[in-house]
Amino acid sequence: MKKLLSILLLLSMLISLFSCTPVNTSINGVKIDKYSIVYSDEDLDYSKRAAEYIQAKIYERTDVKIKIVEDSEKPATDYEIVVGNTDRAISKKLDANCVGLEFTIMTDGNSIALEGDYFIIAAAAYFFVENYVPVGGGDSVVPAEATVHTPITKEAENFILLIGDGMGVYQTQMFDYMENTVDYSDGEDLFYGYLLPFQGTSRTASLSGVTDSAAGGTALSCGIKTLNEHIGKDENKNDIKSLTELAYELGMKAGVMSTETDTGATPAAFSAHAFDRDDKKDIRLSQVQSKQNFGTIIECGFDYYKANQLIDIESNIESVLSQLSENDSNFFLMYEEAHIDKHCHNNNLDKAFNAITRFNQAIGRFMEYAFYNPGTMVIITADHETGDLYPDENGVLQYHHDDHTGANVKIFAYGEGAELFNGVEIENIQIAHTIAAFMGEENFGDQSVYQSLTKK
Repeated sequence: MKKLLSILLLLSMLISLFSCTPVNTSINGVKIDKYSIVYSDEDLDYSKRAAEYIQAKIYERTDVKIKIVEDSEKPATDYEIVVGNTDRAISKKLDANCVGLEFTIMTDGNSIALEGDYFIIAAAAYFFVENYVPVGGGDSVVPAEATVHTPITKEAENFILLIGDGMGVYQTQMFDYMENTVDYSDGEDLFYGYLLPFQGTSRTASLSGVTDSAAGGTALSCGIKTLNEHIGKDENKNDIKSLTELAYELGMKAGVMSTETDTGATPAAFSAHAFDRDDKKDIRLSQVQSKQNFGTIIECGFDYYKANQLIDIESNIESVLSQLSENDSNFFLMYEEAHIDKHCHNNNLDKAFNAITRFNQAIGRFMEYAFYNPGTMVIITADHETGDLYPDENGVLQYHHDDHTGANVKIFAYGEGAELFNGVEIENIQIAHTIAAFMGEENFGDQSVYQSLTKK
């Protein structure tokens, strides 16, 4: 009996040995299993996540799981894939002075380095995997000379609209004006929208004049100009189709996220129809129907004052993106940072800056997703400006109002086709029309108003 068990154990070991997938993938002539991935614990989490992405994709393509280490944990070894700004010699050597969304890759000796500022390291990780980790085996060569690249893009199939409520031009420039009064130790020192390749401006007036968030949100959601207080309705109180509803009609999924409660004006404009923005009961009933009829995912009301707020938001973002993209579904998603507006109403510069910073970090997570899923378009804008914020003669930012203004707001865009937003001044409704057109719907929103506005 013991002899039989010994034979069976030996056979099991032999089967296990010969059933293993051989390591037949190499980079620069080195078998993939000899490499380790290195990132800096002092770098932003973007580099750690990029390292984890590379590890997962190498395993997916080669059945080899290589280890990840922080650069401070272990001295340099012979074969390393160095991700982000580390203390390794190759990181110090790699300096290509990239601008915008550019990133660099190079080989030095037995090491390979990828560098990209902030979330752009995700684009470098995707590019590296797609170009230098062959599926099914083979060898690839990473050039010894530093090469500069831009993110890989594909025809847009997913659409992410990010709205900073009350975020005028100077709100987006707070990082510049407050550099002497805030701590940038987290590594963030600019509004991420300015890294995106295409930038324009939007006019925000409603049919009532200076817009509120209800009419502003409806313009961005339904592509119509309407009266203040109206949610997803035109001036005659008719329900107008939203981008979330259009997405469902086209077989896509749709999501609505906000740091405001779900009945807040902006999330409501993407998930409900109501005559009065303050009629919370009517809005909530409409949202229940939206969930039932269109499967809209509504994730709102993050507690702004939780100590671990950023972790909660990042977790929520990851969860919603996972739900929307499940089974390779295409989707439309609106995300709003609501507290820029709230703090600008109170003329509280410091708290408004905190909200901008949180919005910035959310933008970074969405951009990571866009880089890892190249058929994704990202548009960042605002529904209106709040507080009439601009610098005084000494270059100090000051509020000059405590309500909404009619100032233009910025549009930042990324993705294939997003150049349509570059260098133009448009009506806010054209943002919705453009997204709908990329989805395949050319006759979206109030076309009569659209035609009259574009002729001015």
